[in-house]
Amino acid sequence: MFATPAFAQTAGAAAGGPQEMLIQFLPLVGLVVLFYFLMIRPQQRRMKLHQQMITNLKRNDTVVLNSGVIGKVVRVEDKEVGLEIAQGVTVKVVKGMISEVRVRGEPAPANDSKA
Repeated sequence: MFATPAFAQTAGAAAGGPQEMLIQFLPLVGLVVLFYFLMIRPQQRRMKLHQQMITNLKRNDTVVLNSGVIGKVVRVEDKEVGLEIAQGVTVKVVKGMISEVRVRGEPAPANDSKA
């Protein structure tokens, strides 16, 4: 609005060629690349490992659900799993809700805190 002629001349010169535009967009491109390597790629790896864990699920595996419920797999179907959470109590669970498959020989933590 109240630009002096000198300010107007320098503003016109700064909006010059494609080299200046490339320099302006280079930090934005760098942020996109950084975002990909720090956020998207690790998430894709986690999804791939989770999918592999679910496909390798078999009977008598001990699993932990997203809610924290621990149970033993008694039946494996296409999209669901029969899970025994107590003796004689079996529930159907969607495979995607399984967060961890525990190894059979993994020791259970002690409940008492004797020092």
